[in-house]
Amino acid sequence: METRANHLWVGSVTLVLLAALAAFVIWLAQLGQGEQKEYDILFEQSVSGLANGSQVSFAGVPVGQVSQITLYEENPAFVRVRISVRNEVPILVGTTATIEGSFTGVSTIQLDGARQGAPAITCETTACLSEGIPQIPPTAGGLGAILSNAPLLLERLATLTERMTELLSDENQSAIEGILANTNRMTDEIADSGPQLRATMAELEGTLSEASGALAAFEKATQSTDTLINSEGASLAKQLRETLGTANTAAASLSSTLEDARPAARQLATETLPAAEATLEDLRATSKALRGVTERLETQGAGSLLGSQPLPEYEP
Repeated sequence: METRANHLWVGSVTLVLLAALAAFVIWLAQLGQGEQKEYDILFEQSVSGLANGSQVSFAGVPVGQVSQITLYEENPAFVRVRISVRNEVPILVGTTATIEGSFTGVSTIQLDGARQGAPAITCETTACLSEGIPQIPPTAGGLGAILSNAPLLLERLATLTERMTELLSDENQSAIEGILANTNRMTDEIADSGPQLRATMAELEGTLSEASGALAAFEKATQSTDTLINSEGASLAKQLRETLGTANTAAASLSSTLEDARPAARQLATETLPAAEATLEDLRATSKALRGVTERLETQGAGSLLGSQPLPEYEP
């Protein structure tokens, strides 16, 4: 009995010493880490690969570890990750947290984006979830974001593959071959007509050159006309006004003359012209009589004017 009691006593003392040694080691580890501050991060994505004790890095430098991972009580769509960071690390306003995954399945939290001169993240500068612990805003990125979106990417890749299969069907491949053949034939025709195209381009270049010369001449004539109008337009306008004034005066004088001549013209039409017409009739009659006398003198002589014309002899 005494031997068994001694073994129990030795075993108990050994366990106590081992527990004390473990506590001392933990204390030394905490003493080596120094004072730490805690922050909460709400991730709206999968946090697979994270675990208690996962590394927390700031710009790639290890500065702490994950101390707790739980579902957010107010909204189960979020995961609350609590981290412990050394007190001297500058967790300032603008700092964000990203889950950095790896193909080995181990994930870490990457802190970045702190701006120099910005205030520290506290409950006064940001919202605190609980227990007076400030919150670091998360950002999507890294391999974790890619892996979390892998199902959607695979679905889109499958859809793209199906559409490519439909696009490259036998019928469409035949159509594409025909299009390529027509394109090759068109290219050959264009290559064969290269000299004609060069000649046409040369003619077009000459035409454009002549058109440029014509435009330059037209512009020069326009400038000359503009200069002439600007320099002599005032004098020409003055002369034109004077000419129009003289024409108006002459027109007024002619109108007055016509008004004065209107009674004489009326008298000429009503009295003088009828008398002149009667005189002309008398002259015509006199001329006719004189023509008759002249004809008699020519045919019968002067005696025909002195005596009567003898009667013709009668023959029984």
